Amino acid sequence: MKYTVSIEIAAPREKVAQLLADPAHMPKWLRGLVLHEPLSGEHGQLGTESRVVMQMGGREFECTETITRREPADLRAIPRESVVRFEREIVGEGMWSAVRDRLTEAGPETTLWENENEYRFSGFLMKLVGLLMPGTFRKQSLQHMQDFKAFAEQGKDVREATD
Repeated sequence: MKYTVSIEIAAPREKVAQLLADPAHMPKWLRGLVLHEPLSGEHGQLGTESRVVMQMGGREFECTETITRREPADLRAIPRESVVRFEREIVGEGMWSAVRDRLTEAGPETTLWENENEYRFSGFLMKLVGLLMPGTFRKQSLQHMQDFKAFAEQGKDVREATD
């Protein structure tokens, strides 16, 4: 299963890239995040492997995330024509996923965030989930992006949400 979602954020690309890459900010916008801890490497850097625990509905899902691409490595003074890329592989029980994020300038103070997702499932239950509920994955990705947009633009923290 593959899909791409995108959103415009009313903030400069450099700021968006820095906020997105900073693990200290993850709990503020990544709804359902229970834990994100490096097992090897430096948080958010190329090659880093992390243990990630997410709360989804009434259950927790644990997976391993590996950063497979981060360009540029230094997120300060990014040249205007550059595309910022963050890519990672996520492996959990019955699931493999590749996530490819691209940040481009949509205007002087606006960033376009494109989020490409690819999922492969193994095991009967996960294959069934992927077959019957593909829209759920897309909806969740878009929710994370909307939460990040609210955080980047207005400082909103999903942990303080009352919905």
